[in-house]
Amino acid sequence: MPLFSRSALKTHEVIAGGRASFIHGERFSLAFWKLDAGAVLPLHRHPHEMAPNVMSGAIELTVDGQTYRLNAGDTFVIPPGVPHSAVALEPSEVVDVFAPVREDYRALAAGGAATYLGPATQTDNP
Repeated sequence: MPLFSRSALKTHEVIAGGRASFIHGERFSLAFWKLDAGAVLPLHRHPHEMAPNVMSGAIELTVDGQTYRLNAGDTFVIPPGVPHSAVALEPSEVVDVFAPVREDYRALAAGGAATYLGPATQTDNP
């Protein structure tokens, strides 16, 4: 069973104003997001069940056309294939849980350059 130190994980600029690092298990992925106020995760869908967990700050999450405000301590479960988007209402930290593994995020962590959200770059910014 591997132990991960989040401070040792590579950080990727996945969207403008949105940096993430990733951990992958055999059947799940975790994405640790740091979002600047106003950062937009564009409308997209993927074949993974997803649960965004707001650790600090607040986001506006739109799922299948309905909009919700998620504050620190809130979690929302999004079924596979359902369109969704988000906007950071203030500087925020969000942990996304995905099942099964997000292979696009695994590839990004290994040096790939694109996700369901579009192109991404590696950054030294934590």
